[in-house]
Amino acid sequence: MSDKDQAHSPDRRRLLMGLGAAGAALAGSGMTCPFMAQAATQSEEHKVTEAPKSDKTADQHAYEGLHQAGVVTARPAAGMMVAFDVLANDHEDLERLFRTLDERIRFLMKGGLVQDVDPKLPPLDSGILGPNVTPDNLTVTVSVGASLFDERYGLAGQKPKHLIRMVGFPNDALEEDRCHGDLTLQFCSNTPDTNIHALRDIVKNLPDLLYVRWKQEGTVPPQAPAKPGEPEQSARNFLGFRDGSANPDSNDAKAMDSIVWVQPGSQEPAWAAHGSYQAVRLIRNFVERWDRTPLQEQETIFGRMKATGAPMDGKHEFDVPDYSKDPEGKVTALDSHIRLANPRTPDSQANLILRRPFNYSNGVMKNGQLDMGLLFICYQADLLKGFVTVQTRLNGEPLEEYLKPTGGGYFFTLPGVTGKDDFIGRSLLAAAEKTKTA
Repeated sequence: MSDKDQAHSPDRRRLLMGLGAAGAALAGSGMTCPFMAQAATQSEEHKVTEAPKSDKTADQHAYEGLHQAGVVTARPAAGMMVAFDVLANDHEDLERLFRTLDERIRFLMKGGLVQDVDPKLPPLDSGILGPNVTPDNLTVTVSVGASLFDERYGLAGQKPKHLIRMVGFPNDALEEDRCHGDLTLQFCSNTPDTNIHALRDIVKNLPDLLYVRWKQEGTVPPQAPAKPGEPEQSARNFLGFRDGSANPDSNDAKAMDSIVWVQPGSQEPAWAAHGSYQAVRLIRNFVERWDRTPLQEQETIFGRMKATGAPMDGKHEFDVPDYSKDPEGKVTALDSHIRLANPRTPDSQANLILRRPFNYSNGVMKNGQLDMGLLFICYQADLLKGFVTVQTRLNGEPLEEYLKPTGGGYFFTLPGVTGKDDFIGRSLLAAAEKTKTA
C-alpha cells in the first residue's frame, strides 16, 4: 500500500477519530507502537484511590417554578425514593417541617460552601461531598400520602380527590414496612452519593419531625450517544428490555398539562393545581428464572424485540404498533405487556402516565436468589385513570410469572414554589387554615 493509500485507509481514519485532534497530529507525524506502549504506561501511573472525574458536578436545576423539579426533568443516573412518617405534633409543627424542607432543598439543589462551626460542636454537614457542596444535577421532589390528611393537622378537608392508600393487586406480596408513608422525597442526581448526602442533610435538620419509614435506591444505565440521524435510545431494565419506549414526550408542555399536571379549575382542591399524583412500586424481578426463558418467549411476553426495543410489527424502538392490523394477536400477543398496558384505543388515551423508573439491586435473598428489580415511579393528573387503570389491565399478564411487587404507595406531589417568599407545602397549609377560620 502506498503512503497515499495509507493516509486514507479505513483503519487510519478510525484511529484518527478515536484519538481526537492532538492524537491525529501525532499519528500524522509517524506514531509508532512504542508510543502507544508509553501512553499505556502513563495511564497506569494513576493511583487506585484516585476519585473518578466528572465535569457535571456543577449542573443544577432551578428550585422555583410552577411545578416541582424531578417530574418532567430529564432522568439522571441515580435515583432514590424515601418515605417518612411525620412526627409533627400540630399544624404549627407541620409548617416548621415544610419551611425547613424548603430551606434545605433550596441549598442542596444550588450548592455552596458549608459554614464552619466550633469544633466542639457537631459539624453542619456530613462532609461526604467536601466543604463545598456541589449540586450535581440534584432534584428533591416532595409528595404527601393519604395518611397526612387525618385528624392530626386539620388537613382532612383538603385531601386530593383521588388520593388513597395503596391496596394490593392479585400478584402483589406487599410488605407493610416497605409501603405507604405520610411524605416521600424523591432524590435524583448524577451520583448516588449526592442523593445520600441530601438525605442525610434533611434527616439531620429534621430529627424531631421526620422518621424514615423505608428507602429504595436505584440507577439508570448510561447509554452511548446516538449516531447521527438516529433517535436516542431508552435505558434497559434488569430484564434486558428497554423501559420508556412509549413514554409521553416530557418536553411537550401541552401533553404534560393533560397527562401529568393537575389543572386549575379541576375537581381537585384549588391548592393542588400544578401538582401531580405519584405512584411508586417496588417490583422484584425473578432474574434467574427470566434468564432461563427462551428469547422468543421473552419477546412475546413483552411485545417487543429485545435487541432493538422495536414493537413486533416495527423495526425501530419508537415505531408505533398498529394493533388494528393484528386483531387476533398473531404478531403482537393480545396479552403482551405493551398491548395490555396501552391498547392504543381512543379510550385508552385517558390512561397515559409518565414513567420515571430506576433499576435496583439490594443484594441476595435468604434462598440465594438475587434481590433486584424495578423502582417504578410514575406521575399522572388522575391516579385512578392513570396507574390504577393501567395496572388493572395488566392483572394476570404472563409477565407476572417473573415479577413480584413488594412495596410502594400512592402520593400527591405538591405544587412548585413560585417565589422567595413561598415555600413547599404553603398552598396546602394556607387552604387548611382558611377552612379552619371560615
